[in-house]
Amino acid sequence: MLGGIYCGQCGKKVKEVGRYRCECPEHGDVSGNRLRVVIKIEKEWLKKRFTNFIEAIQFLESIRVEIRKGKFDIRDHKADEPLGFENLVNQWLELKKTQIKRHSWDSLNNFMRKAIVVWGNKNVKEIGYAEIEDFIFKTLGDLSSKSRANAKSTIHSFFTWLRRRRVLSAHQLPEMPEVPFELEFRKTIPKETQQAILDELASISRDTNPRIWIAVKWLSTYFSIRPNEMISLKEGQIDRENGFFIIPHPKEKKPKVVPLTDEDLDLVRSLPISFGELPFFRHFKGHGGAKPGTPFGPRYLYRWWKRTCSNLEISGIDLYGGTRHSTVIHLGQHFTPEQLKAASLHSTNKAFERYFRMKPEAIKSIYEVSGAGGNKGATTLPLSKTSNKRKH
Repeated sequence: MLGGIYCGQCGKKVKEVGRYRCECPEHGDVSGNRLRVVIKIEKEWLKKRFTNFIEAIQFLESIRVEIRKGKFDIRDHKADEPLGFENLVNQWLELKKTQIKRHSWDSLNNFMRKAIVVWGNKNVKEIGYAEIEDFIFKTLGDLSSKSRANAKSTIHSFFTWLRRRRVLSAHQLPEMPEVPFELEFRKTIPKETQQAILDELASISRDTNPRIWIAVKWLSTYFSIRPNEMISLKEGQIDRENGFFIIPHPKEKKPKVVPLTDEDLDLVRSLPISFGELPFFRHFKGHGGAKPGTPFGPRYLYRWWKRTCSNLEISGIDLYGGTRHSTVIHLGQHFTPEQLKAASLHSTNKAFERYFRMKPEAIKSIYEVSGAGGNKGATTLPLSKTSNKRKH
């Protein structure tokens, strides 16, 4: 028969002499001593230690049953647990670190760490529909429906990776539960209120760093750009001669080429030319203790936005809703959904002349409307004293 039980002292195969007893040729009755189950399957060996004959024979028989049914997988029995959930999650997260942005990775890590608390190093083949459903709707029951849907998407992505790595076969993948959700509508503001906020921001940030106002103004004008993309912009990604700037690695994984309005092009040309690798939206010396030349942080504009809204006694409006979303709603009075979708650059993917489903001039005309009514005299907005003295 396949496999056998061996004496843990001399290594010789023991003989079963009763239902609960076995004897070694050298040591006699070793039923309650150290024993080893040894099985060779094709080119691999499975070895496991036991302290009594009953446990050893039960394990050996269970392996023989698995083999007869075609369900045996030696990975299920290895000491290093190659199919352990926590082990595989750690491998997956290390890989994802090299593929996605940090804030996206943080979200994956957050969900999977919660799952590890529940499932530990459980064999991934034992995690099925019921376990996943309980995790999403019970363990994560206090989260919003959108967060639960994101958690389900994360788990699905992980198991898809296991299939592609040939860790699991397609028929071993668990079915995923339906996780319905509704996106909450962001609160938006009319164009007049948006402009009042921009005017106040220009006033309170002028002496600190005028590029704070420029960043928020551009978020209100170029609704194709997200806040994190905007603050990642570098000096060399702005073409002052031809009037456009480039977001090289946005969320859509395709570069965005964005035409500047005439007003903003004049504004850019009024600023001193700096090294191409410098962040365009950066701190200057002596302001807020930040190191000169470093980019704005991810919440820097938001904090200025909230301060400005507080000055105007405006509440409940976040930066995203008050700029990008409010602008799109305003533009809906002037352009068709198809035109706005094209101007959002969500479906663009080729070199400069082919970046736009609409011609760049048409995109620019939409941005002209979204920026209309802007701060008068914006092209002469003074820089901070520090930035006038030297180039960064």
